[in-house]
Amino acid sequence: MKLTFLGTNGWFDSPTGNTPSAVLETEKYYIIFDAGFGLAKADQCIKTNKPIFLFLSHFHIDHICGLHVLPKFHFKQPLTIFGSRDLKKVFKTFVNRPYAASLDYLDYKVNLVPLKEGKYAKPFEFSCKKLQHHDLAFGYRLHLDGKVVVYSSDTAMCENDFLLAQDADLLIHECAFMPGETGTWGHSNPEEVATLAAKAKVKKLVLTHFGAARYSSLDIRKNAESVARKIFPNTIAAVDGMVLEI
Repeated sequence: MKLTFLGTNGWFDSPTGNTPSAVLETEKYYIIFDAGFGLAKADQCIKTNKPIFLFLSHFHIDHICGLHVLPKFHFKQPLTIFGSRDLKKVFKTFVNRPYAASLDYLDYKVNLVPLKEGKYAKPFEFSCKKLQHHDLAFGYRLHLDGKVVVYSSDTAMCENDFLLAQDADLLIHECAFMPGETGTWGHSNPEEVATLAAKAKVKKLVLTHFGAARYSSLDIRKNAESVARKIFPNTIAAVDGMVLEI
């Protein structure tokens, strides 16, 4: 499997990167995590007609603003979008005139699939759990090609975050806060995430969704990576364009 980070900022685009999106290419599928403005680069990764599945963590604008660029793509296969209970309501409002082109404008089919917390067997094995954020946000645990990939954004530390991460081959986790920082909105700092990875016996941790106002340079991200590695050595701070083989 190959994972390409298209956007690694939280909140807004800046010289450090776009808002969050990443593409995981597996043997049979393309999996997209979130739809920040990084999503505009997804067609650089999607080169075949394998099915495409987009998992939205929640509906804050930095995670869905890239839906505005869906008309840029000319997929031959359908795009299936997963999200929490209000998925169709959000699309009716946000991915519609006067804010954006409606789904009817696209030359490929889009399927909207609202989810509840729980386990799913199709189109592949995955589960979703509610995380601790200011508004409803889901974390996802996917079983693909004999491996487990977990995506958690946005969240403070919570039991569901740990349950999703247990024994994962790869944990992709938000890191909006600076080392030592805490807050009430529902985000994490590098020490917390590294401690979670160690406790959950994760094989590899990738930090992403760095708060753009706090992490104003990539050097600051590297410092967060260093802080996390003191607790969990197999940690990487993601940057836009990074490609990982899993």
